Amino acid sequence: MTFAAAMLVAGGVLFGLVLLLDVQEIDRTAQLDARTLFDLVKLSFGVVAGAGALVALVVAYRRQRVDEAGAHREATRLHTERFTAAVEQLGSGSPAVRLGGVHALAGLADDAPDRGLRQTCIDVLCAYLQLPFAPDPGNDPSHREEHHRYLAFGKVRHTIMRLIGDHYRRPRGTHRSWQGCDLDLTGVTIDGPMDFTGAVFSGGTVDFSRAVLSGGAVDFSRTVLSGSAVNFSGAVLSSGTVDFSGVMFSDGTVDFGGAVLSGGAVHFSGAVLSSGTVDFGRVTLSGGTVNFGSTMFSGSAVDFVGAEFSDGTADFNGAEFSSGTVDFSRAVFSGGAVDFSSAVFSGCMVDFGRAVFSGGVVHFGGAEFSSGMVDFGRAVCSGSAVHFGSAVFAGGTVYFGRAVFAGGAVHFVGTEFSGGAVNFVGAEFSRGAVDFSGAVFSGSTVHFGSVAGPVPSGLLGAVGTPAPATVTLPSTWLPSHPEDRVVGSDDDPPARTPPR
Repeated sequence: MTFAAAMLVAGGVLFGLVLLLDVQEIDRTAQLDARTLFDLVKLSFGVVAGAGALVALVVAYRRQRVDEAGAHREATRLHTERFTAAVEQLGSGSPAVRLGGVHALAGLADDAPDRGLRQTCIDVLCAYLQLPFAPDPGNDPSHREEHHRYLAFGKVRHTIMRLIGDHYRRPRGTHRSWQGCDLDLTGVTIDGPMDFTGAVFSGGTVDFSRAVLSGGAVDFSRTVLSGSAVNFSGAVLSSGTVDFSGVMFSDGTVDFGGAVLSGGAVHFSGAVLSSGTVDFGRVTLSGGTVNFGSTMFSGSAVDFVGAEFSDGTADFNGAEFSSGTVDFSRAVFSGGAVDFSSAVFSGCMVDFGRAVFSGGVVHFGGAEFSSGMVDFGRAVCSGSAVHFGSAVFAGGTVYFGRAVFAGGAVHFVGTEFSGGAVNFVGAEFSRGAVDFSGAVFSGSTVHFGSVAGPVPSGLLGAVGTPAPATVTLPSTWLPSHPEDRVVGSDDDPPARTPPR
């Protein structure tokens, strides 16, 4: 039947070619020789052979697809069998057998036929870390067996942490790389090292929310975040360390919202934040340290909204703010310290609006303000100290509008005002101390309009007589003798009010 069909197709092609060549006209003038007729027959069979080859190619392709699907099913079946055996090992009562199950699962993730099966293996390893475990009974001889068992099973946990870090440090697309997969470490107790040094997070989520760091260290130093999310929200750091030193943020998110730092440390020193978000909103620092020393902010947002600093330290020493936002609005400082000494503000917005300073210290000593803004609007200083000693204001704005000084201290000792703006409009000086001793006013706009309370210490001496036209003082602060009157009072038109 196939041969007959091919002959019919060949005959049809031949008949068509004869018609196309208009053989009838040739017959009238000359006889069609055998060679030409033979060429037409060959051409006909060639067309049929080509069509047959195309059909054979399609059939071979479909057979290949069927074979590949069968091979994938077979690989999945073998993977499932190995997976089941590895999970059984992981549930064994023997630490040695569990270690074998951990390595078997890691190997299965490396050899998984598809991404979904790889993610399943990773999820099981993460779930093992989430399981509760008995605490260390100590070195008491009566609990020696329990202590050894604790150490043995701790080795299993630490092996999983090490393997996760090892696989994430491998370049994406290479064998044994887990980059791009999700890590669900919610509520995990981290008492050992996890090393992600130099990894690239361009997708996926790493979730440490509600994790407890009690001596462990999670190292993200020199990593690149260009689209991933790293979540430490609600985490508790009692003695551990989270290190983002030298990290490159181009579009990622790091979330420490609601975290509690009672002794641990979070380092961002030397990091470059060109976009993305770092969130410390509602964080509680009662002894820990957050280090942004020498960090470059060129477009990112760092959020400390509603944070509570009772004994910890947030260090921005030497940081460079060229754009972006650092937000401490509504934060409570009752004993901690925030250090911006030697920082450079050339376009960033630092917001302490409505913050409460009842005992901590905020230090801007030696900082340079060339265009950014530091906002203390409606802040309440009832016991804290804010230092601007030796700072240079050459274009930026510091806003204390409607701030309340009821016991704290704000020091501008030795500060140089050469171009920026300092605004105390509506501020209330009831019991706090504001000191301008040794300050230099050579071009900045300083406005004390509608303030309440006594004149700050050293202000009149620093302003001089006559004062620059850019300095606006209330009439109640001016000397009683007309010849000693300071130019630029509330009786004169006020200087330009810096924007809120």
